[in-house]
Amino acid sequence: MTSAIEQLSAEQSASLADFARACRAAARSVALYPATHPSIQASLARVIAAVGRLIPGDEVQITVFPDTLALDGRAPAKPDPAVVELAELMHDRLIGALRIERAAHVHDWHALLLLLARPPEELMAEGGMGKAWAAADRGHFEIREIDYAEVLRERAGGEGGGWEAIIAYCLEGAAGPLDETGLAALLETLGNAKRFAEFLERLQGTAAERDVPMAARAAALLRLIEQLLQATAERPRAQGEDAVLQTAADAMSRVTPEMLLAVIHKTMSPDPAQAQVAAAVVHRITDETVASFVATSVVNEKGASERLAQAFEALVPELDRKERLLDLAKEEAAESPLGKDPGFEDLWKSAHQMLASYSDARYVSDDYARELSTARSHAVDVERVSDDPPERIQTWLSTLADHGIQALDQQLLLDLLMVEQEAAPWGEIARTAIAELDQRVQTGRLQEAQQLASAIVRETVPDGRERLSDAADAALESLVSASFVRHVVTRFRSAEEAEIEPLAGLCRTIGPRIIKPLAQALATEENVRAIRNIRDLLFGFGAVGRESVEQLKLSANPAVRRTAIDLLRMFGGAGALGELASMLEDRDSQVEREAIRALVQIGSADAFALLRRALTSGGTRMTILQEIIGLRDERVVPLLCAVLNESAPRGPLVEVHAQVMDALGALGEHAESAATLRAALHRGEWWAPYRTAALRGAAATALRRIGTPATLAILEEAARRGSRGVRKAVRPHLRMPTQRVRHV
Repeated sequence: MTSAIEQLSAEQSASLADFARACRAAARSVALYPATHPSIQASLARVIAAVGRLIPGDEVQITVFPDTLALDGRAPAKPDPAVVELAELMHDRLIGALRIERAAHVHDWHALLLLLARPPEELMAEGGMGKAWAAADRGHFEIREIDYAEVLRERAGGEGGGWEAIIAYCLEGAAGPLDETGLAALLETLGNAKRFAEFLERLQGTAAERDVPMAARAAALLRLIEQLLQATAERPRAQGEDAVLQTAADAMSRVTPEMLLAVIHKTMSPDPAQAQVAAAVVHRITDETVASFVATSVVNEKGASERLAQAFEALVPELDRKERLLDLAKEEAAESPLGKDPGFEDLWKSAHQMLASYSDARYVSDDYARELSTARSHAVDVERVSDDPPERIQTWLSTLADHGIQALDQQLLLDLLMVEQEAAPWGEIARTAIAELDQRVQTGRLQEAQQLASAIVRETVPDGRERLSDAADAALESLVSASFVRHVVTRFRSAEEAEIEPLAGLCRTIGPRIIKPLAQALATEENVRAIRNIRDLLFGFGAVGRESVEQLKLSANPAVRRTAIDLLRMFGGAGALGELASMLEDRDSQVEREAIRALVQIGSADAFALLRRALTSGGTRMTILQEIIGLRDERVVPLLCAVLNESAPRGPLVEVHAQVMDALGALGEHAESAATLRAALHRGEWWAPYRTAALRGAAATALRRIGTPATLAILEEAARRGSRGVRKAVRPHLRMPTQRVRHV
């Protein structure tokens, strides 16, 4: 690579070697000690001294090759090992060139060396070295990153296809939006998981050729999905957020187990946006996709690998669900050429056994396993030869038991969350605690889960440590975006009565951020017990839970839609009325009945106005009327009276008026109903004599049925002073004996 480059003089080569050694040593120091440590100060002083000898003028340009460095286009004839090491360090971090100003001071060098000390995959995941240096807000250095887009184009022998340009954009960690051509190519794949999966296969192949770390590959994919989400939000004709996320989730069947595990790991990324995208994709991975992923991996690898088992365990922790999905995967694998192999059944049996009973025992080294297995016998030997009391020996032995190790593990996490003061390391500890919290919920260790949740949540409240607040919020968001809510719902299905309150208390500790995921889970839940427990939990959040109702309204399960009505009735307010109005024409009669009941129980003027409009103009007015009458609740009297007073009995409303008057008669004495029925009795239209007579008869019947002195007086007054039609309507009722009805 460097054969055609002009050579440095021996003196300049020596200065470059001194500079490289000083930088390598300083990079190690800044990673180990705080900025004020004497070792840091000494290391940085040596770097600045070496730079002074290296730069004759105001600045120098260092070009980075995989195996050497060049100063202003000239390289050593035989690079010193220190120069090779520094070149590899920079090249791994995709630095193509570094311009150094002589005026760079100690703080600038400290910031740069801190970045060089970080793992390459972390820098790639955050957008690359250039972006990280810009975020450091220091001067006197200019970093030019390696343009892998150009490399890939050269490999392809020209401009290359559209996908190659997109892949290059992803892998080089470019800042800014993807160009219009790339976006258009990707937008065409939305809704077509097969085409998107083909793109993913191309991305994985190119990344493997470039030896890009797996974490960086996952970050590149998520960065691309973010670009698609932004594009669909800005383009009216795009298919929308769900199409992007679902297409990506469906295409996960074609990624490698290592890639899928990397995406799952990104759900706990310190970058909230990246964690949210990863969690949204993982959440949308369907059972069919998981089964296809397993089948594809087993076929490609001629068996089940440990990484496949890890990915399958992360996606499907429930044993019964594992068995069902493995059956689906076997059916798909049997259709492949591998399925025709005579040894397929034995191969699948082995894969099934590994995937269904996976544990992490394989990750424990043989030496460590031997130490664990002999620890008890060593303790017995100590007991035989020592004078330690048996109680002490038994206490020591108990620390090797599962519960002892679990207790120590729990206490270690709690202590670390308490003593750590800096945001970055505290965030790493919190992510570990989040994973442990989820595991404790799965195994029913709810008290320990509560302790971990409380330790993280306390940093988000006003009394917490302010510098840790953002990291705590990010950890909690990653918790509710991952599998935690699914595990909570699973516990709610089968939990003993004594477990319900601790589980609900844990959710309340996590706070309102869990409301929406719970509502989404409830919208698809079929288990009656789980529905009841989750509904009660949502009620406990009060008005904060109002936003969850939209998810529940759209559920295909009528029981869940009735839960939405319960929530709306509890929260009340103008927004709740609008939501309830949309449920008055629900396809399930019980849901419709509950919506009507909720509006009556809210009892506000706006609620009754809504029902009144439904009664006079809705397509299901008779159904609504029957439901209102069926409530036999005196609170509906003003509503029924308003229908008679404010609408004309014409067309379909004739039957509505007749039914309303009958209902008022059945509901008994009420001042407003008496006045309304009197007005209806005297109302009439000369051009519709039969309709008028029927409605007057209904009004007279209702007044007589109420049978109070006030309503009887109305009938008697009508008989004396009413028109001929009115007198004819009331005459039969004046000859009837008074019938007192039992008011309901």
